[in-house]
Amino acid sequence: MKIGLIRENKIPIDKRVAFSPDQLTTIHEDSDRYFDFVVEPSPHRCYEDEEYVDEGIEVSADLDDCDVLMGIKEVPVANLLSDKTYFFFSHTIKKQPSNRKLLQAILEKNITMIDYEVLKDDKCNRVVAFGRWAGIVGAYNGIWTYGQKTGRFSLKRAHECFDLKELKKELQKVKLPAVKLLVTGTGKVAKGAIEVLEWLKIKKVEPVAFLEKEYGEAVFTQVGSADYNKRKDDGMFNREEFHKQPELYESNFLRFTKVADIFMAAAYWDHKAPRLFEKKDTASPDFKIKVIADITCDIDGSVPTTVKSSTVADPVFDFDPQTQDTCEAFSGENHISVMAIDNLPCELPRDASHDFGNQLMKHVIPELLLEKSEMLDRATIAKGGKLTTNFTYLEDYVNQQI
Repeated sequence: MKIGLIRENKIPIDKRVAFSPDQLTTIHEDSDRYFDFVVEPSPHRCYEDEEYVDEGIEVSADLDDCDVLMGIKEVPVANLLSDKTYFFFSHTIKKQPSNRKLLQAILEKNITMIDYEVLKDDKCNRVVAFGRWAGIVGAYNGIWTYGQKTGRFSLKRAHECFDLKELKKELQKVKLPAVKLLVTGTGKVAKGAIEVLEWLKIKKVEPVAFLEKEYGEAVFTQVGSADYNKRKDDGMFNREEFHKQPELYESNFLRFTKVADIFMAAAYWDHKAPRLFEKKDTASPDFKIKVIADITCDIDGSVPTTVKSSTVADPVFDFDPQTQDTCEAFSGENHISVMAIDNLPCELPRDASHDFGNQLMKHVIPELLLEKSEMLDRATIAKGGKLTTNFTYLEDYVNQQI
């Protein structure tokens, strides 16, 4: 089987790749040379073409004889090759309007489309993701934002660091006063964010203590959905019910906004669930949060001050509680500075790519050796010019004209 690593062509350019050079060598050798690879040349990939050449990997613009093509972000329609099997994040399964033409083209070109986002094991757990790296970079950016806002310290931007090792070295410059940091979520994204706080040796405290006690040092707490949602009729919480009927619940988050200085949003949010707070709540004298690192970056979602996403080039905007509008970053002491970059792992592309490659080697490469893989079948959105059974719900989305 010949696998091609494609160049990322979506704008803004993504530097990530599915496998590092040494990983391709390992796969080739461990599979008794069953897998061969070719790498499409790229001037912006985090691993340079020469690094692949040094590993004996072919670098060529000709991908016609590849059986499988693997990328990261959506492939522009003009770059799609007919009759191929593709792996990438298509961002179509939620009927995203911006990618309707992409899915239409996939069907027209008889492409087999396997989406990383729906690659799951028998227990319905995702097997490949960049969540940890979103959490790490998002938390780092939140700390960077606090430093910029207060003038207490100055760090390199995450994307200016060569790798995670250099990013950790930058964190040695951080000197936090007795602030309280709040992290929402319990998944991989939140765990990545907490790694950063642990590298900073910030003390973790329980939510009740976070709310009630004062500390002479920086502290953080981690809260899950049970900590900031309550049933409307009796104030209780049932996890199973909340996941099935989130509309029966209301937010209990404002109690945290009265004591937290920095908020890192790392929790998955269902649009049927209550938002954490409303814009008008930020105008209250009790609303203490002045830095928000919205790692989830759901526009107009759980964090209502995230009215737009920011970019690596322009990472922060301010939200003015009085005017209820956005303005230039760090333009007012009482403003809330919001970091809401929507492609955070891109800022540490070498580490993120290598970790992603390890996940693919563990969970996906073995499936490609099978005559039939249920995991890959479940993640196949389109095949033979048609939507597969699990994704027929996208028919109206595909047939709608833009």
